[in-house]
Amino acid sequence: MEALFAVTLGILSASGVYLLLRARTFPVVLGLTLISYAVNLFLFAMGRLHSGAVTVIGQGGAYADPLPQALVLTAIVIGFAMTAFVVVLALRSLGETQSDHVDGREPGQ
Repeated sequence: MEALFAVTLGILSASGVYLLLRARTFPVVLGLTLISYAVNLFLFAMGRLHSGAVTVIGQGGAYADPLPQALVLTAIVIGFAMTAFVVVLALRSLGETQSDHVDGREPGQ
C-alpha cells in the first residue's frame, strides 16, 4: 500500500509541476490543484496507514492519530480558497490583457 501511495504522490506531483510550467492560466490552475491533492495525500500518509485502529483513546492499545487528519482538513480549506483566488485572478488577467497567457503576451509577439 505504501508503494501505491508513493507512486500516486509522484504522478500527482509530476503532473502538477508539468501543468504549472505551461504558459496558460487554466493548466496552471489545474497544476496547483494537483499539487494540492498530492500534499493532502502526503499529509494523510504521515499518520501511517492503520486498519482496524480505534479512533478514541482508551478503547484499545493502538489508536488513530488525529493530527494528520486535522492537517488534511486544514489543507483542503486552504487549497479551495487558493484555487478560488487564482481563478478570479486569471479571469481578471484575461479581461485586462485579452490573453490567457500567464504573462499577458502571446509567444512570438
